[in-house]
Amino acid sequence: MQYRHPAFTRRQYLIRRKVFKLFGGAFHVYDESGNLVLFSKQKAFKIREDFRIYSDESQAQELLSIKTPNIIDFSATYYVRDASAGEEVGAIKRKGLKSLFKDEWIILSSQNQEIGMITEASLFSAFLSRFINLIPQTYIILAGSREIGRIKQHFNPFILKYTLTLIEPEPSIDARILIAAGILLAGVERRQR
Repeated sequence: MQYRHPAFTRRQYLIRRKVFKLFGGAFHVYDESGNLVLFSKQKAFKIREDFRIYSDESQAQELLSIKTPNIIDFSATYYVRDASAGEEVGAIKRKGLKSLFKDEWIILSSQNQEIGMITEASLFSAFLSRFINLIPQTYIILAGSREIGRIKQHFNPFILKYTLTLIEPEPSIDARILIAAGILLAGVERRQR
């Protein structure tokens, strides 16, 4: 059995944008007990999106990276790589035109096969959130037609917070991709409106 960092074994995560970050983005990821389990940094002044996920704020141990080879693409694919294992974990691909009205993302395996989807829970809320930035979003994570998790935005006009809840004890989609998806949504979704 392959070693998995303990940060990827939780059932619930709170992803919180760091306040007062001048350039780029930074995110703290807490477990259900409020302990910091991951820290993510979005590189500033990059033409292509580039997120790094570390075991803590010291940034001494990089665990994952999220990158896109595209410069500006509404249907961008974000590749998730395990830095410690040196392997591709999978990818998250935005469904471009469909995401104008209701965000949809395809989850791909390391072999580029579709294994899941992330979609906004409500078309009505999705539509309203395009015009009123204060409407919190809820995303449903699906493996086939089965719900395996949710990403729910908290209502807070000052600090962006998402809760990622994994329903299955052993997620059928690699938890590293799901956590990366939560950080990616926090980093790019609100900015692209």
